Amino acid sequence: MRYTFQKAGQSRSFPEGDAFLHGQSSADTAEVTIYSGAGFKPDPRKAAILIELQDECLGERVDDRDPNCSNVLGFARYRNGDDPPSKLIELVKHGNSSEAAISVARELFSAAGLEVVVCSDQAGRIINRLAVPKYNAALRFLDEGLATQADMDLTCKLGLGYPDGPIERVVRGGLSNHFRISKALFEAYGMPAYAPPRRASVVFKREANASQANLTDK
Repeated sequence: MRYTFQKAGQSRSFPEGDAFLHGQSSADTAEVTIYSGAGFKPDPRKAAILIELQDECLGERVDDRDPNCSNVLGFARYRNGDDPPSKLIELVKHGNSSEAAISVARELFSAAGLEVVVCSDQAGRIINRLAVPKYNAALRFLDEGLATQADMDLTCKLGLGYPDGPIERVVRGGLSNHFRISKALFEAYGMPAYAPPRRASVVFKREANASQANLTDK
């Protein structure tokens, strides 16, 4: 399956040096076009057009009423904040995405050794909607003094079989990253479980203030 990237800046799913980037073909021979941070153009001649998503919904980029967009899908390769990308691709379909395009996207990513799940176009997709409330609860329990970080993480690893604890994981990925994702979900759904916890808010604001101070100094 021949594919090409249209990139503007760094891709979170496929950062520089990723083997998938090096396997692309020229734009004129590619059957699939992958847009990463770049302007999107419908092209019904392509087998599939894939748009890399961050926190936004696919519907913010694509009008699913457009008959020329039946081959358009969104995707995001799961990353825990600043950790390296995982092998999981969340493939996002809209109301009129064709089964043929979904099949092509599955084949393309699977051939690269990635695992693909398909979901509808909702903010947070599958993982963040499931995981963010868990991380938020753990951070709030820490604030409330329920237990230390070490004890909560150990409990989840030994009692629930997690490879790492929830606080350990979210801190390693970056509390600022967690704040951004949690805030986006809270704005989308308004559910208290998605409200950014204090620790993540404090770190985000502290880093933002430090960044602004650096710019002022220059």
